[in-house]
Amino acid sequence: MALQPGVENMSTGKEDLELDEDFVAEDADDGEAPVEVAKTNLTKRRVIDNFLEERRLHKQLAEYDFDL
Repeated sequence: MALQPGVENMSTGKEDLELDEDFVAEDADDGEAPVEVAKTNLTKRRVIDNFLEERRLHKQLAEYDFDL
């Protein structure tokens, strides 16, 4: 038996209200989540960039002709 948003009866009226409250609380949390994800992604990107820069510098150092 599926519950419909506009239909209430004595046994499910309170349950519907609790579900609505949970939904509002989740909306408040969702507003902050993209900021945290963006910071995490930016941090990961910086770590990757630093690692690639270090590899590039090691490669240049290995290929450098010290006899010049």
